Amino acid sequence: MRFKDVFSIIGPDMVGPSSSHTAGAVRIGRAARQLFGSQPNEAKITLYQSFADTYRGHGTDVALAAGLLDWGTQDERIPQALHHAAEQGLIIDYVRAGGGAVGVYHPNTAKLKLQSDSCTMLVTGSSIGGGNIEIVGIDHFDIRFTCLYPTLAIFHVDRMGVLADITREISKFSLNIGHMDVDRTGRSGEALTVIEADGEIEKELIDSINAIEGIRLIRVVDLT
Repeated sequence: MRFKDVFSIIGPDMVGPSSSHTAGAVRIGRAARQLFGSQPNEAKITLYQSFADTYRGHGTDVALAAGLLDWGTQDERIPQALHHAAEQGLIIDYVRAGGGAVGVYHPNTAKLKLQSDSCTMLVTGSSIGGGNIEIVGIDHFDIRFTCLYPTLAIFHVDRMGVLADITREISKFSLNIGHMDVDRTGRSGEALTVIEADGEIEKELIDSINAIEGIRLIRVVDLT
């Protein structure tokens, strides 16, 4: 990823100590919560490489918990996030990945398995520097987006014309597409499309996309 300005390197307005291990971790947790659609009851978080080595010392554990509570990077409650999570009934289990995972993911990577009574979702995200992140996987889909812009995650049937239908609806709202990524389980199987937009994603747009044949689920990630 190419940083857009010096502030992308320094990091966002945040509660420290580290833009990568703390601010980036908050954003990974928050993106995962928004993809899940609500606060989960349980979260099993697997930490890889650098995250696994230093997660308590750099506050990665409390930062991920804060993100799951939908807090921003500047929230002064971040150091007490685990306490607040427990009070709200959110059970978090941290697991350090073994040495066999070296080289598989970016050094600052977390895989979050989120669960509620009726839903389970797996979200993998990496903190790539300066508080910036990249989501690199959702469930069994190999998908990538940065969360720098409002993002649509659209789960749908893989059928001919569905992408054209989606982009047609987006154009009706005069919304420019900055980035799109698509993955599918197989021809005519399940698919996931992520679209980063240059502006606010309105509820009316979500409703219009939901009305398209074959749309299963829509989530909006907006960390702006």
